[in-house]
Amino acid sequence: MTATLLLARHGQTVWHAENRYAGISDVALTPEGRAQAGRLAAWAVRQAPPPDAVWTSTVSRAIETAAPVCAALGLTPHRDHELRECDFGTVEGRTLAEYAAESPEGAAAFTRDPAAHPFPGAEDPRAAAARGAAALTRIAAAHDGERVLVVAHNTLLRLVLCELLGIPLAEYRRVFPRLRNAAVSELRLTPAPTPPGRPTTALLSLNLPADATPATG
Repeated sequence: MTATLLLARHGQTVWHAENRYAGISDVALTPEGRAQAGRLAAWAVRQAPPPDAVWTSTVSRAIETAAPVCAALGLTPHRDHELRECDFGTVEGRTLAEYAAESPEGAAAFTRDPAAHPFPGAEDPRAAAARGAAALTRIAAAHDGERVLVVAHNTLLRLVLCELLGIPLAEYRRVFPRLRNAAVSELRLTPAPTPPGRPTTALLSLNLPADATPATG
């Protein structure tokens, strides 16, 4: 059972334009974010074949980003709460620089190893990586042989990529510095025959802007 997962970060929001952490907060897309969603829809239409299904997190910025794709392809989106962004605790809505001014030691520890030293009150990155990887594995199992667009979030997707590819979670910010808004990363995923084994995962492309991603066959 192998599926191709097309992982996309949602469009730009007001907080992301200011480089603020947006986790569980419901932050609206900017006009540029809506334009990015439109470009993602145009990309989906150009694919040969186009995505067979669309999944999103339950957060409105991901749902809104996927809406033009679903309209263009005539698909009904599926939603999974386990694809939501990480909760950033006391740094929610703030920048890393603001946190560093308040807690230089905490910011330095986070920078050294963000998995071992998350922000105060934040979700454990290891738990986030596990839930996100489990969600993608379930989606792959439900769409054997299909291409599935998954619209989710920057930190969650970077943690999940590390989890599935066997990269230490401590390295997620270094190995994957940033996923661009509405950019696409292509992942081929085969669930393990006997859970809880790690699925077989191949990263085929990373962080390609929708308006620059060639059609694939």
